[in-house]
Amino acid sequence: MARTRQEPRTLLEFLIQQRDSTYEELAGEFSQHDQRAAISARHLGRLARGERGTTGATPATRRAFQAMFGKPLDELLRPWTPVLETAGPAIDSALALPHTGNERSLLNMAAERARRFAMLTSETTSAESVDQLREDVQRLALAYPQRPLPEILGDLAETQDTLFTLLERRQGPQQSRQLHFLASVTSGLLAKASHDLADPHSAMLQARTAVLCADRADHNGLRAWLRGLQSMVAYWAGRHAEAVRYAEMGMRFAEHTTGTTSVWLPVSAARAYAALGNAEKTLDSVHAAEDAWTRVEPDEMDELGGICTFNQPRTLYYAADALAWLPAEAEQAQEFAQRAVSAYADRTDPAWAFSDQAGSHADLAVARVAARNVEGAAEALAPVFELAPDQRINGIVHSVQRVHRALTQSGLAGDAHEVIDQIEDFTGTPLRALPR
Repeated sequence: MARTRQEPRTLLEFLIQQRDSTYEELAGEFSQHDQRAAISARHLGRLARGERGTTGATPATRRAFQAMFGKPLDELLRPWTPVLETAGPAIDSALALPHTGNERSLLNMAAERARRFAMLTSETTSAESVDQLREDVQRLALAYPQRPLPEILGDLAETQDTLFTLLERRQGPQQSRQLHFLASVTSGLLAKASHDLADPHSAMLQARTAVLCADRADHNGLRAWLRGLQSMVAYWAGRHAEAVRYAEMGMRFAEHTTGTTSVWLPVSAARAYAALGNAEKTLDSVHAAEDAWTRVEPDEMDELGGICTFNQPRTLYYAADALAWLPAEAEQAQEFAQRAVSAYADRTDPAWAFSDQAGSHADLAVARVAARNVEGAAEALAPVFELAPDQRINGIVHSVQRVHRALTQSGLAGDAHEVIDQIEDFTGTPLRALPR
């Protein structure tokens, strides 16, 4: 049945109306244009109505739209401007200007087009292009801990695609090393993104590609950081012995570096040891992380900042997360968690990260449950419940579910029915459940 005609809101909706096809039919043929692309009829309809932007669109999705409609996705999502019948011969709808107020979008589009032209049309990759890519990767590393994933995922995928395209060409040794370094970091960020969307398989695939690039860049600090990422993915996937192995592998690389990853790895091991019930190894690892701070000197990873560096607030959070597993350490866990909550209270601090702040609050709640303080646990979780669905990443959901288990296993469920209901409502709409 043909779709009811109405004034189109975007160029995409106009072109779909011209085809006289349903969204279901178009979504069904989407992957025929690029095997790596897929889209639901619901998501396609939202795009056509102008309800969603291009944020999060992968290169494969963009290529499929280009193949289906003959125009870039950014252009397809421009507001539709009808051509007046009295204006003479028909004008190509692609030439219709967007409504006033979209000038910034047009300038951003033009800047991105210019950037890709400069990157991909030269026979060799210039030093200026490498500097621009490093700036792009650093911007994403800084943004990752502080912005919802859907806002940066498209840029991440596009940057990785650009780097891989450049690496498929012949490069000089210096450019090759630098590009492999940046491709490794970007693939590491995408491993974290897959983890945040509760897809550990894709996370490990991206991480292995990142390790390959790190080996070609011959960078021990990067190798150590990637093992930390793999340890984190394994930890939240419940593979705690594997998490220990990755952390210990990373420590061997960290012996040849001075960066903050040398702190991250032992305190990551502490969390996994605690989940395995090994209190002695947990405490030894927490002390090793604290001791590592005395030897830290920032390295190339730390210079990128953001998620590529490990700071003092994260150390407090990880220690609290570890100790919260151990009933005998409940008092110390509460102390570390309270310090972490205080450290993350200032959102203007460059070290602030919404996920680690939420995890710190959840650990404080677990520690208060151990002290049979239901009201205090509910108070600790209150800021976490305020997170929008696009911030409810995998680690946060698991942390909040851990509070749920602590409440039910402690026999306090009867007194905590209200906070239990809030937890179930919160975890019922994680980021991975949102339409994309």
